[in-house]
Amino acid sequence: MSKAFFIDTSRCTACRGCQVACKEWHELPATKTRQRGTHQNPVDLNPYTYKLVRFREHKVNDTVKWNFFPDQCRHCLEAPCKDVADNYVKGAVVRDEETGAIIYTELTKQLPNKAFEEMRSDCPYDIPRRHDGTGLIVKCDMCIDRVSNGLLPMCVKTCPSGAMNFGARKEMLNMANKRLAVLKREYPKAQLVDEDDVNVIYLITEKPEFYHDFVLAQGFGAITRKAALAKLVSPVKAQLRPLQNLFA
Repeated sequence: MSKAFFIDTSRCTACRGCQVACKEWHELPATKTRQRGTHQNPVDLNPYTYKLVRFREHKVNDTVKWNFFPDQCRHCLEAPCKDVADNYVKGAVVRDEETGAIIYTELTKQLPNKAFEEMRSDCPYDIPRRHDGTGLIVKCDMCIDRVSNGLLPMCVKTCPSGAMNFGARKEMLNMANKRLAVLKREYPKAQLVDEDDVNVIYLITEKPEFYHDFVLAQGFGAITRKAALAKLVSPVKAQLRPLQNLFA
């Protein structure tokens, strides 16, 4: 059964427990940072940081407001990075059939830099990173070792506010839509993000640009399965329209 995250940003307090827990579980070293006028650290995802709580502030009337976005791989239902990798080294990127997780394997070492650059540019959320030392291409792996043994991903296990949720995809979508209906009363612009195309479903309460540049799918990989299907079907509909009018 496909698994999914539901991340309710309205409940995120930016404690960064998820970020630290991810790093600790994967035994990743600390990233050297410096003060840049924001509490967000490090500056971006990197080979040692698979999950990053992003901070963005904006002004509403005379009030400065903070928005938090726990960024990570979305585990796309149709993953562009896997399509790219398959053209170079089969098995470098695989989909776990049981969970739907997109997993980068040891074979990513064999992918040339051209392949990595294509993977990153085609990723609609700018997620893949390459380790300069090992050559591995890395990202969130859905804590597949934990999930395969009936445990929650570490970020979900650690979250104290209920922002992070994990379970069967259908259940997470149901939870997300119920929560959205509640928040819509106070936040008319609240929305779920690309929920038809990913296994990491975010709920945001404001415009996407008030969170992060890659909240919504961007670039080549941004076309959704629904949009692709509509693009294929529309010429057929156009050809059938005269017949429909004939029998109307």
